[in-house]
Amino acid sequence: MARKPMMAGNWKMNNTIAEAVVLTQEISNRYEKEWPEHVDVVVCPPYVDLKPAKTVLDFDRTKIAVGAQNVYWEPSGAFTGEISVPMLKEIGCAYCIVGHSERRELFGETNEDVNRKAKALVADGIAPIVCVGESLAVRDAGTTDEYVCAQVRAAFAGMDAADAEGAVVAYEPIWAIGTGRTATPEQAEAVCAAIRATLGDLFGSAVAEEMRVLYGGSMNPGNVAMLVAQPNIDGGLVGGASLKAESFVQLIEACL
Repeated sequence: MARKPMMAGNWKMNNTIAEAVVLTQEISNRYEKEWPEHVDVVVCPPYVDLKPAKTVLDFDRTKIAVGAQNVYWEPSGAFTGEISVPMLKEIGCAYCIVGHSERRELFGETNEDVNRKAKALVADGIAPIVCVGESLAVRDAGTTDEYVCAQVRAAFAGMDAADAEGAVVAYEPIWAIGTGRTATPEQAEAVCAAIRATLGDLFGSAVAEEMRVLYGGSMNPGNVAMLVAQPNIDGGLVGGASLKAESFVQLIEACL
């Protein structure tokens, strides 16, 4: 059975509650009943927008999932400013991004942090979207596959196949995020194929063939068709193009 594509919008630190409601409603208004059969759609707003966005989608009975952009691995406690997995679960989040390059680069998150977060999410029934990717220096050094696959192994350390099978991996070449520069379809496919081979080493080929690998890195309506046509790219984790309903819907429709 072919993998169902996913198109996930990472809004990053954009949209007040009022703006989030408007954007969610605009996406919901463009919702087509055939989407759920062919593509899973996820929106990942900032924390304060999660419940408002979920309320809009629930009211419209739109089969679009809500995901968070980050989480802490402890269920509760003296961790000022953090958000726990049970909090996300109560909102109704189905997914949560972990290990985004901005979290790694700007906030010092390590592979071990990503692993703790992914395991906490899996334990409570939320699917992690695990981000991996290389800098321009790593790519120029010719060690992209080794670097990215080491991130994959670290993120899934201590998990078995049953834990991992619902998780998603998003390959995001750091040099292509928000720069307008995109990996060629062939470059993206080569790394996504290496990621899937690593998942196969960890969990067996059957599980690896079911797990979705997304591309993130300046995906837009102009390049989406070439990217999702690749055999190991199962959709996108999209930043800027998800902040306008029209462009996000174009990306979704490219997966139909």
